[in-house]
Amino acid sequence: MNHIKIAVLGIVLIGLSSFVYGQKKMPEKALSRKQAEEISQSVWLDCLKEIRTQLKQEWEAGEIRSGARIMKFKYRISGEKPADGRSLYISMHGGGNATKELNDQQWNNQIKLYSPAEGVYLAPRAPTNTWNLWHEAHIDTLFDRVIEAAMAFQDVNPNKVYLMGYSAGGDGVYQLAPRMADRWAAASMMAGHPNETSPLGLRNIGFSLHMGALDSAYNRNGIARKWAVMLDSLSASDPGGYRHHVQLHEGRGHWMNREDSVAVKWMSEFRRNALPDKIVWKQDDVHHSDFYWLFVPEKSVKTGGLIVASRNGNEIRIDQSSSDTLVVRLNDKMTDLDKPVKVNYLGKEIFRGKLKRLASVIRKTAGERKDPDLIFSAEIVIVNGKVTDI
Repeated sequence: MNHIKIAVLGIVLIGLSSFVYGQKKMPEKALSRKQAEEISQSVWLDCLKEIRTQLKQEWEAGEIRSGARIMKFKYRISGEKPADGRSLYISMHGGGNATKELNDQQWNNQIKLYSPAEGVYLAPRAPTNTWNLWHEAHIDTLFDRVIEAAMAFQDVNPNKVYLMGYSAGGDGVYQLAPRMADRWAAASMMAGHPNETSPLGLRNIGFSLHMGALDSAYNRNGIARKWAVMLDSLSASDPGGYRHHVQLHEGRGHWMNREDSVAVKWMSEFRRNALPDKIVWKQDDVHHSDFYWLFVPEKSVKTGGLIVASRNGNEIRIDQSSSDTLVVRLNDKMTDLDKPVKVNYLGKEIFRGKLKRLASVIRKTAGERKDPDLIFSAEIVIVNGKVTDI
């Protein structure tokens, strides 16, 4: 008789286990605004501890790593630390398709080239000596890790991160400023060439371009003038977007005799808006899955694809999307999640209702972005124009 009771109990426990862990598992509990804020703060502190553990040796050694790639760096600190944290200026050297010795010389020169009044001025050494040394795919990950380490060890404010570069470093700015725009407050390009890149992703950052008026190699000066026209046009057609400054320095060739250093103060006036009201996301040939409050699964990323999205209160609009799957991520800084959210996709309303704040979304986005201002508590998944997995 006891054996029968034990067998029956076992069947009951297996059934309960299936209910909890199988297809019938209980849904995740929705959080209040206060709970979401508290969990977000706690998760970010845990994330910061993890960054300190993972990157301590690399930061102290001056060598950030990603896979087999090693990016050396040197930095110096200027001014008193502001109450809201230090600024970070990432300054990329010239050289490019040259010998290791020449690129080393360019790196050592870069650390002395500019002097912010305040902040961490960091000059990385490109991991390779190729012509595209500052826009190969590994650079994005390495720069993410540099920013994370600077937040952890120098109390850098992620909303005061600036990108700049000279010559081949300027080539890198042309490429990385739009492709990683959600990392920057502003960027300044000096004496570089854009290759095939598009300025569309620059919508929410400050962008300055400095070029010697006589710098005709690779038609650098001619292309700079074309970019001035493009940026003027983008700014005029999109009020509030594409803030820029373009200056061609008269009588100067490839070397601008430090006249371009005015870009440092110009950039310092900008702060990153991590949650902009409009996003223009032009996908580069180096793919990204995240851009501000949007996410696209890797399988849905398309080179050259364009996504245009905007938000106004609790209304989200997707005016253009090249991806079959798009995730819109939200938090209470953007919308009132206690009220219904409306989603308009390509001119058609596809959702109206309340969303759940979920701890799983908070943990996921904190782990993916490692950025305190890009932590979200709710998300809307759009697949082929329909909302799913709410």
